[in-house]
Amino acid sequence: RAPMFELSQLIPIARMTADPTVLVVRADSPWKTYAEFMAHAKANPGKVTFGSSGNYGTMHVPMEQLKASTGSYMLHVPYTGAGPAILGMLSGQVDAVATGPASAVGQIKAGKLRVVGVSSSKRLDNAPDAPTLKEGGVNLELMNWRSVVAPPGLSADQTKVLSEAIGKMVKSKEWAEILKARGWDDAYLGGADFDAFLKAEQTRVAKVMTDVGLVK
Repeated sequence: RAPMFELSQLIPIARMTADPTVLVVRADSPWKTYAEFMAHAKANPGKVTFGSSGNYGTMHVPMEQLKASTGSYMLHVPYTGAGPAILGMLSGQVDAVATGPASAVGQIKAGKLRVVGVSSSKRLDNAPDAPTLKEGGVNLELMNWRSVVAPPGLSADQTKVLSEAIGKMVKSKEWAEILKARGWDDAYLGGADFDAFLKAEQTRVAKVMTDVGLVK
């Protein structure tokens, strides 16, 4: 099925944040570490379940990559968003979820969820005891990023004004406080840098989707 829109139809303005995917399980689950979780998944193909925000989304694709990288098979259960997926895990409907830290940080701090793996080059400040996937022997580094884009037809002057306004905002104390409260990393990219990042990301994601069999 043809996509609703393509990147070529949008005007890139700025990337605002980029945070890693965290692999979380319930705090009362039998898995205290990533090694324990993956050992169980490999020993019980199809019996470990994971929730996502929907097919082919930012919570689904990372788990497909993890499955492909480890030779494991876990059953995918799509929900209608990150919130419902996490609630599904908390209620025992699924065993694990891969999501951005901001979606789970409240439940992590409350002691209801445990981070067993982080898909970045360094450990999270909010979960310093959780190893990165690379520490667990999986060469995966995945970032969930947020950006501002504009519809076609925006003039060059309008694009410049919007870009400069966002560039000023990300340097503000208020923005720094928002990032800290949500556990996001400052990953601002504007102008040509963001445009180059988008093109590279489109190529990377297309390869990932093909490699894991989600797109032919």
